[in-house]
Amino acid sequence: QAEEELQEACARQALQLQEMGRRERLLRADAGRAREQLESFKSQVLRTCSPAAVGVVGTAVTEQQVIEKVRQISEESQQSQEREKCLQEELSSWLSKEKEVSENVEVFKKSLHELQ
Repeated sequence: QAEEELQEACARQALQLQEMGRRERLLRADAGRAREQLESFKSQVLRTCSPAAVGVVGTAVTEQQVIEKVRQISEESQQSQEREKCLQEELSSWLSKEKEVSENVEVFKKSLHELQ
């Protein structure tokens, strides 16, 4: 009976090891896909930014340079959005002033017409 229990325990451990091996292979495959995606993203950034914009032409571009360029582009985008928002507010203000002036002109025209 002890031998049977030992064999069952060994069988369970063997199954657990197989499962752990399967999970390890899945994790390695996921890590490989993540590396490929990172390299693809890096290539896209480099194509978009051009090597001249990231570093000196003819030299290898480091990941830190790519990260810095992405950060710079992100900051520029945020600044552009803030500037656009300010311009929208300014335009809205001008439009409301224009509307007010137009209304005043109409009132003035009406008053002038009534005086005549």
